[in-house]
Order: sequence, then structure tokens, then C-alpha cells
Amino acid sequence: MKKIREILNFIDKNELYPEIKTVDGTNTEVVVNGKKVLNFCSLNYLGLANNPKVIEAAIEAIKKYGAGSSGSRFLSGNLEIHEKLEKRIADFKKEEAGLIFQTGYTANIGIISAIMNPPKVSPISFLERRGIILSDELNHASIIEGCRLAKAEKIIYKHRDMNDLEQKLKKHKNRRKLIITDGVFSMDADIAPLPEIVELAKKYNALTMIDEAHSTGVLGNTGRGTTEYFHIEGQIDIVMGTFSKAIGALGGYVVGSNEMIRYLRISAKPNMFSVAMPPCLAGAIIAALDEIENNNELRKKLWENVNYLKINLQKLGFKILGKGTQIIPVLIGEEKKAIKASKLLFEKGVFSPCVRWPAVPKKRSIIRFTVMATHTKEQIDKLLQVCEEIGHSLNII
Repeated sequence: MKKIREILNFIDKNELYPEIKTVDGTNTEVVVNGKKVLNFCSLNYLGLANNPKVIEAAIEAIKKYGAGSSGSRFLSGNLEIHEKLEKRIADFKKEEAGLIFQTGYTANIGIISAIMNPPKVSPISFLERRGIILSDELNHASIIEGCRLAKAEKIIYKHRDMNDLEQKLKKHKNRRKLIITDGVFSMDADIAPLPEIVELAKKYNALTMIDEAHSTGVLGNTGRGTTEYFHIEGQIDIVMGTFSKAIGALGGYVVGSNEMIRYLRISAKPNMFSVAMPPCLAGAIIAALDEIENNNELRKKLWENVNYLKINLQKLGFKILGKGTQIIPVLIGEEKKAIKASKLLFEKGVFSPCVRWPAVPKKRSIIRFTVMATHTKEQIDKLLQVCEEIGHSLNII
């Protein structure tokens, strides 16, 4: 406990402990700590968490299967609806097969460890050198943790820097290699250069893996993610993602070849040793995927809102990071100024907490605005008015 107290004292002294507010609701307007505010920090990009068809599908699944799955999928918890969802997400992502997890975080931990720590099945296996992971320096915490838990050497390449990646690949020509990257980077709001990564992987005989958490349902002509955006479907070895962003539910998935998914099903430990996803989530996700495929207006409205907010923030003089994604990080800089900006936003009726070190580099604090397809123009105009007032008062613009 002495060490724990020491850590907590350091966090409190440096004002690092996050203020975790109580939120009632997931829509464009929510009640936070008893105060009604506009919600501009939700990852419910398409508003599907509140979609009547998605909610009804969850209710119907509860009526049929009950609240929980009652066991791991290797024992009693492998329900028909789980298999239906795996086929559905594989079809949606244009891949041969799929496997679902309880969360995207556990998916990354399980997948990376399974790929980099294969069981020894032949005498020559014991003589092989350990594999290496080449990871973008701005990858998500779940990827970083997955790499840490995998018994493999981890090599960090500079963010989206293909020259740096190639130089590092050259040094390890004869090793087993996995290149792993986010599809969309959630803090810098930019997109991984996947076509170049695929070419380098072919050239240097490496496996590829992408995290599609923030692109599934949003990017591409039909919302299938960065592989569709770049027209490279089927060229990434391991495509994982989450159901907790644009799809509006909870859970993780991985899709790929039949062979890859068959291997991961018996080697990814979070999938093997956890109780299966609640059936109500599986039902909701299937309905959400149907909505994404059948209702292009959702994504069209989302991008209209994104572009409207982004263009007008820039007109006011704010510096926006990244491009080409639905995430709008406004650079504030100093941590104290970002904290103040977030508090003023809340006082004026806008919920959008700041993001600061250690989530982002020091003196690179941001307010990360996210809009939903269900936001109205009036709500976005209110946000712009508040941002202009705060921007002037804090000398940000």
C-alpha cells in the first residue's frame, strides 16, 4: 500500500487523476453530473446505440437466450447467434471467416500473443528465433499491451513513416515478422498508409495486422473500413476491430482467411477462457451491421456534420490535427489550458473532456470533438459559438 499511496500522491500533486463524470444517456444530448449538456465526445458515430431497430434486436435476443451466455464457447456458451454474428462480420468485411471477442482490448491481447507465441510442434520449432513485431509509434494502448505480453521483440517505427519501417524490415530479413498498425489513429485523426504497408510486407515476407476500431462503419464507400477505403480487401492478413464505436454496442472481432481464424479460435486465450459475449449484444450488432449496409444516409449525414464542424472551427482560427477521418482533435497545447477549456465548455453546456499527457505528448493536449450522424445543425452551431467564446478568452485563437 505504501507504493500505491506514493503513486496516488504523485498523480494528485500533478493533477493527473482524470475527472470521471457520471453520464446519463448516449445520445446527442445527455445529463452529466445532473447537468443537461450537448454530447460532443461520443464514439457512437452513427447513432446506432440509440437506433430503435438495434434496441429491438437486443431485446429479442434477451427474450430468446436470456441475459448471459452462461459459459465459455468451448463448453456451454457457443450460441447460434454467436456463429451468426461471426459469419455476418466476415461477410461485411469481405473476408472468409470471423471470430468475436468480449472487447476490442482483449481481442488485441489475444491475437498478438497467439500469432507471436505459436506452440512448438516440431523439433525445428525449438531452434527458431523469436519473431519480431513492428508497431507504429502511435498505436492504441491495447496494441501496446498485446505486444508487451507477446514473447517477441518489439520494434517501433516512426508514425506513418514508410522509409523508417523499411529500414527496420531490412535489418530482420530472416525473422518472423508482424507489422501492426491502427487503421485510423484516434488521437491524431489520420489514416495508416495501408497500401505501402502491404507492399513492404510482401517485399520482406511479413504478416500484417490492422486495428479497424475507428474506421469500421465510417470509412469506405459502404463503411467497411480502411481496407475498402484503399481498395485492398483481402490483402491484410489479420483485420481486427471493435463493435463499440460506429456499431454502437460492445465487443471485438477479427476477420481473415479460414486458416487464420481456425488457428486463432484455438490459440487466442481471451476467447477460449472467458464467458462468451452476451447474446443481446450479438443481436444488436447484427442489426447495426444491417443498418450500415442498408442505410447510406447515416454515413452521409455523419460526414456532412464532420465537414461542417471542421471547416467552421478552422475559420475561427483553431488548429485541427489530422485529416480524412471523422475525429476532430483541436490542438490546445498546455495541459492547464486544455483542462480550463474543457471546464469552460462544460459550464457553457458542452460535454467534451480534454485529452492530455500521458495519452498525448506533453504540451500537445487536445479537445477531441466527435460528432454523430444524429447531431443537428443547431447543436453544432451552439458548439461553434461556445468554442469561439472560449478560444478568445484563453487566447487559443
